[in-house]
Amino acid sequence: MAEDKLAPRIIESGDGSHTLRVDALNENYHSHKGAIRESMHVFIRMGLEAIQKSNIRILEVGFGTGLNALLSALNAGEKHVHYTSLETYPLDASITEKLNYVHQIDDERAPIIFEALHQAPWNESTQITDQFQLEKRHTSLQAFEPKAKFDLIYYDAFAPHAQPELWEPVIWEKLYAMMSAGAVLVTYCAKGQVRRDMQSAGFWVERLEGPPGKREMMRAMKPMTQHE
Repeated sequence: MAEDKLAPRIIESGDGSHTLRVDALNENYHSHKGAIRESMHVFIRMGLEAIQKSNIRILEVGFGTGLNALLSALNAGEKHVHYTSLETYPLDASITEKLNYVHQIDDERAPIIFEALHQAPWNESTQITDQFQLEKRHTSLQAFEPKAKFDLIYYDAFAPHAQPELWEPVIWEKLYAMMSAGAVLVTYCAKGQVRRDMQSAGFWVERLEGPPGKREMMRAMKPMTQHE
């Protein structure tokens, strides 16, 4: 019964793209104002496009529907991206096969890439395109131990009220240690306590304009030097 209550159901967001809703948590996987619009704004424009390196290591907390990974692969450009994504509760194919992202994105590569992302085995490295390598890890952030430091983190966990354990100060300390100097973390969240906890961990934090329907988001950077 508990698992049934946590089972996500597909709903249509404001831009026509699907998101998933978990009624027991009163939480959606993406913004109900527009799933694709939110992901493009928060993670691609404010994250991926802010990194100037030609070889980028990305960590995503919350693989979910695979939307952020899909958009990252499609928008990698000339960058070579090694994309590690953590997921505690992988979605069943019966759900992911019904998602409409490939019909909402005007890119002929989208259907092939989206299928490859979901068919890729867990806990292995898979070359999705010439520019995009994926490692899906079936694990929690707390248990994850990286082999290399990351240049960009997509922090896409459920909101603090739904997953408070993923917004504790110890989380930002762990993520800070995982990042290379000058690395960036982006999240849709803009709560003042989260910002203060990030700063206490050593991050430089800025509030940015949020996606449609949300006033602000946050981008945090690990300083180029350890001098605060």
